[in-house]
Amino acid sequence: MWWYRAAHARVLDALRARPGTPAPLLDAGCGTGGFLARHAASFPGRTAFGLDYHAGAAARAGAKAGLPTLAGDINILPFTDAAFGAAVSIDVLSHAAVTPARALAELKRVLAPGASLVLNLPAYDWMLSAHDLRVHNVRRFTPRTATDLLADAGFIEVRARFWNSLLFPLMVLQRKFLARRDDAPSDVTDFPPWLDAGLHAVTAAERALARLGLPLPFGGSVLVLATRP
Repeated sequence: MWWYRAAHARVLDALRARPGTPAPLLDAGCGTGGFLARHAASFPGRTAFGLDYHAGAAARAGAKAGLPTLAGDINILPFTDAAFGAAVSIDVLSHAAVTPARALAELKRVLAPGASLVLNLPAYDWMLSAHDLRVHNVRRFTPRTATDLLADAGFIEVRARFWNSLLFPLMVLQRKFLARRDDAPSDVTDFPPWLDAGLHAVTAAERALARLGLPLPFGGSVLVLATRP
């Protein structure tokens, strides 16, 4: 799906900008392994581990990416202290089963000094919708709330920015007007190939603008980059 390809590209860009230490990478909330597979292709020399709460998803991720994965809880990570040189977590802190402060404390514990943390988070509490009910989101964020949360957890050099900005008006229309019923389905679905390609092209154009350093004042997601001191 176009959104996952766009999110993975943004997270990989963040890791290129701030790769952390040479120790392995952790994908905390790896789902079925889409990001792990793309990370392996982009950083072939770096070991990575995946963790997901759902044992079936973790097993599928390991098979897809050819990397070690296990089932576990981001609130109680089953890893030793300072085991990783970087960690990513894509739309996990928003989940009903996650306590953000506890999860961040665990991520800080398993990261080595100088390691990088990259988070993708859904934006704006007022955007909570039927989609969030379907995917079990109970909270959304802004760059300010995300920055404060990471700072309170003890991370430094925190940078948080909106993305998925060009498509945000369509997102508002879909979530708050066209599919505002509580029983409406999630936006995560199969798109016709022409539509999937068109939506991804818009995110690619926006990504090019981001590389020029142009800040965008709103968006559907917040990308956060921080360092473990």
